[in-house]
Amino acid sequence: MENGAVYNPTTEREAKAPRRCPFRCTLRHLQRWQLPAKVVQAIFSFMAVLCEEIVDDCITCGGLYFFEFISCSAFLLSLLILCVHCTDLYESLGEDKVKKL
Repeated sequence: MENGAVYNPTTEREAKAPRRCPFRCTLRHLQRWQLPAKVVQAIFSFMAVLCEEIVDDCITCGGLYFFEFISCSAFLLSLLILCVHCTDLYESLGEDKVKKL
């Protein structure tokens, strides 16, 4: 067929870039000292949550509830930041959005 060259560019499928799994573990976005620091931060905030839960009785519980809120928020946010930096989600979101986070 002489007209085969005319139809080739429109009928051939273009090669798509392979899809990346956004949750693949990688440590290239954290520097050498940042990973241990983030892990220690998550451990300390989790220990704060556990210490707060040990308290059975309190006279004025407002401060205890505030400490519970802060320690639980710190734990969840440190886990979120650790997960974003240790997965390919960092590249999927973009560096600007991660810095805003």
